[in-house]
Amino acid sequence: MFHHIKELQYNAKPSKPDPVYAKKLQEVLGGQYGEMTVMMQYLFQGWNCRGDQKYKDMILDIGTEEIAHVEMITTMIAQLLDGAPAKEQDEAAKDPVVEAALGGMNPQHIIVSGLGATPTDSTGYPWNSRYTISSGNLLADFRANLNAESQGRLQVVRLYESTTDPGVRDMLSFLIARDTMHQNQWIAAIEELEQNQKAIVPSTFPQENEKQQVSYSFMNFSKGEESAQGRWANGPSYDGQGNFEYVANPEAMGQVPFLKPSPAYIHGTPPTGNLPPNTNSSTFDKEAGT
Repeated sequence: MFHHIKELQYNAKPSKPDPVYAKKLQEVLGGQYGEMTVMMQYLFQGWNCRGDQKYKDMILDIGTEEIAHVEMITTMIAQLLDGAPAKEQDEAAKDPVVEAALGGMNPQHIIVSGLGATPTDSTGYPWNSRYTISSGNLLADFRANLNAESQGRLQVVRLYESTTDPGVRDMLSFLIARDTMHQNQWIAAIEELEQNQKAIVPSTFPQENEKQQVSYSFMNFSKGEESAQGRWANGPSYDGQGNFEYVANPEAMGQVPFLKPSPAYIHGTPPTGNLPPNTNSSTFDKEAGT
């Protein structure tokens, strides 16, 4: 059950209208790493959380806060669109850099939303629930959450750097600070989970069922040896279950792939007789129905 109060979590007041910037701000509203994504991601993770109520409560705390961030950004976008007819934005977009990147004002802000925000990114692409992750495995989900907050904070910082409006910067500085907390929050939660289970997801899969000969082998599949200098190439593995091994020239371990010709009713390419060594062409012809 949610209750709405009229006050925003923090101020969202631009100093003046700027519909071109409103178009930019749509990215951190409805983009892949925008506030709508983390809002829905956290809420579904919380609603679907099984077991430890500490984690469920924490996830729903942050998910509910993200609803507030969505409201703040939509409010800011709407005010950036105040009193800004399209012809004025055509003038603003005469800057060749702005024109190349944005093409001026988003026409949907007039035609579709009536000078309001839309659930889309900065190019007008609709928000998509496939951006969200809720797997039921908390360690896997919390790592995804850390990535989402890292990418989101990066984008908000870039938006902060691309405006001089003190009101917009004030709101963004608040969101940046909250993203600082949220990254720290997920790091702390990940660390806590890793102390109580293996670091590799899923921790419940018996490791003897995997091909353990290559479980900790870092294979160099590119030119150069620079990658051998990394922590991932030598020493104890992060999960404490093995030691990293650097393989400079990994050998192929599989068979030469060969797919037999398709049956006649598929109407694929007929066999030409150019078959791998030690194969019987008549067998393939028979199986293909020729």
